[in-house]
Amino acid sequence: MTALRTRTRNTGPTAAVRALVFARDEHRCVRCGTGNTLTIQHRTNRAMGGSSDPAINQPTNLLTACQACNMWFEANPAASYAAGWKVRRPTDPAHVPVRYPTGELRTLETDGTSRTLGVPVVITGRRAALAAAGR
Repeated sequence: MTALRTRTRNTGPTAAVRALVFARDEHRCVRCGTGNTLTIQHRTNRAMGGSSDPAINQPTNLLTACQACNMWFEANPAASYAAGWKVRRPTDPAHVPVRYPTGELRTLETDGTSRTLGVPVVITGRRAALAAAGR
């Protein structure tokens, strides 16, 4: 009698893509900045029928996250979507900026790099009221 072998289907990113993502994010979690217990986070959920979609494992859809923040993203969807750490279908992740621990916003490029958009300025108090009034 011979044992049946089952083949595990690998639906994650290739080693080369993982290396690009870790390098782009400077081997740091995009939420808290730690360099410990790093994983790859999919911005668009794989469980939503996307595991056979080749775009699901492209650098624009992947982030470096520590294990704790990876779980935090799932437990805090509203904040995760607002910061670009998660992306709703059918939105292309390349068009959704990501907030990094420094506060800067970056767009993620298909070649595994990122482009800095800057740090948003929050206007409060009298200046915010004047801006809202169009003055």
